[in-house]
Amino acid sequence: MSIVTDLLARPGVIAAGEYAYRGDRFSYRGVLTEEHARMASIICRATTMSVNMEGGMLEALRPRNGLHPARGWVVYGPSHTVCVMANVFCMIDNAKGSINDIVRFMRGTLTHASTHLI
Repeated sequence: MSIVTDLLARPGVIAAGEYAYRGDRFSYRGVLTEEHARMASIICRATTMSVNMEGGMLEALRPRNGLHPARGWVVYGPSHTVCVMANVFCMIDNAKGSINDIVRFMRGTLTHASTHLI
């Protein structure tokens, strides 16, 4: 099974997908339309690039701070959460799933995912 399929099987995950770091390809499953999935992949890629840039800047200010390279990011809203690690994104319904469980699962699954293309 793929990480996307595994994520969708977890409680609260309403959509999941993967995107290319170069920005020209994506795949997804879940409740998103094709257009919304395309926009989500663009947003996730842009935010991942920004988070990595900020981690690099913090590393320059304080070497070996543990924030670079960034492994992922989370945006927690009142009803939904977006969680991204490596080039995988998932959207969570906060009322139905545990963010901690999803992050733990993604960390365990994507620990060795390469970030050298960022």
